[in-house]
Amino acid sequence: MTAVDPVRYSRHLALPQFGAGGQQRLAAASVLVVGLGGLGSVASLYLANAGVGHLVINDFDRVDATNLPRQILFRASDVGEYKTHATAQRLKAANPAPNVSVLNRRLDADELRDAVQACDLVADCTDNFPTRLMLNAACVQARKPMVSGAAIRFEGQVAVFLNNDRQGPCYRCLYSDEDDNFANCAGQGILAPIAGMIGTLVATETLKLLLGLESGLHDRLWVYDGLTGAVRTIAIRKAPDCPVCAQAGS
Repeated sequence: MTAVDPVRYSRHLALPQFGAGGQQRLAAASVLVVGLGGLGSVASLYLANAGVGHLVINDFDRVDATNLPRQILFRASDVGEYKTHATAQRLKAANPAPNVSVLNRRLDADELRDAVQACDLVADCTDNFPTRLMLNAACVQARKPMVSGAAIRFEGQVAVFLNNDRQGPCYRCLYSDEDDNFANCAGQGILAPIAGMIGTLVATETLKLLLGLESGLHDRLWVYDGLTGAVRTIAIRKAPDCPVCAQAGS
């Protein structure tokens, strides 16, 4: 078993749902974080600080000055640097224990499938719809859980898909190929803390799943309106004609 620092993780160990066994589970776990923008930079930092043993981080973009208000892992001196490289440095500085692997390129469907297959869980922190759909298909095929977050303007949402059987819905059941409710924030804008809030929720749900705790967002969409403070939770139903999970077989 991987040794864990009882002082560093003392607040985790004090939780009855956690304990020493829970921290060991995190240390033995591997998470693929796809997208290191406003959501992924926050989620990856919390996952590393919480003691997840192996983080695989994927992005192909470089840090831009417009990223800095919401992608709080990065500094002004990182502008022009690859996000994966800057993130890996910050994660190791925050907690030297986790192993951090870098995938510094846009993954095609086969590469994404292999990356998903090699991990325990996927944190979807991407900012474009085609990648979300491709990632969802890989998770359904590999039967790997996916925690998906999105944020734009004053809005955010989080959903959890276990993908461990063929009875529950997948992300594609929620949106069709023509939908893109959360387009890239470059053209539509975003209030910076919304990204951090959703990234934190992605990390929270990820840790709960790794610990074997029940997620109240399993097959549900949690939606936050930052202008009004309103929160809605919407049940996600399996689409009988879904081209991804309905065709995945048993």
